[in-house]
Amino acid sequence: MKTAIASLLLLLACPALAQPSDTVTIQHRYYSTTFSKSKHFPVVVKYWLTKDMFSCSKKFPRTNKFTADPLLKDYTSLGKYYSHSGYDQGHNMDADDNSCDSIGMAESFYYSNMTPQTPRLNRGIWKTLEEYTRTKAKSDDSVLVWCGSVAAAKKHIGKVAVPTYCWKVIYVKKLGVTEAYCFRNNSAKARALASYRVSVDSVWHLSGIRFRTQ
Repeated sequence: MKTAIASLLLLLACPALAQPSDTVTIQHRYYSTTFSKSKHFPVVVKYWLTKDMFSCSKKFPRTNKFTADPLLKDYTSLGKYYSHSGYDQGHNMDADDNSCDSIGMAESFYYSNMTPQTPRLNRGIWKTLEEYTRTKAKSDDSVLVWCGSVAAAKKHIGKVAVPTYCWKVIYVKKLGVTEAYCFRNNSAKARALASYRVSVDSVWHLSGIRFRTQ
């Protein structure tokens, strides 16, 4: 309970999402991204995961070809800022979610789908949540996902703002259940995934995003 209360207080202390005039929304094959032109990371990425997306006989390997989004090239040519920065190019929609589709795999490596994350977060509890979300899609057929970031501090790698918080909301359609998670973007040792679960309303207050399932 103390952990949940502390998490909520941290969320409510954060400023909300960038103003709409600062963002542009782009639709790709499997995800839409609402990208901040001033922060140079997506404030929210939205996508469906379904069981059918993982049922192919041929899997495409990760390309690891991080590249500018051709629909927003002027704002997403960002590779030089991540290089040797100490931050990972953290996927919002994970590459492994696109393992059955070569176009989806390529688009998952656009910088409009990337957020600067600490290696401890990206390769640890964030990856655990990605795997959990895929498991839910495979077992319960359809999962709607929103994920994004909020930068409360003025920390940058080049012109890319470094988020203070990264969050994810998942809606399991079959069960009618919504789960929300929020993480500090730091190098603290991870706890159990359940300890990062927060209310959907608290993520709404944090991000300014309303989570509509229709």
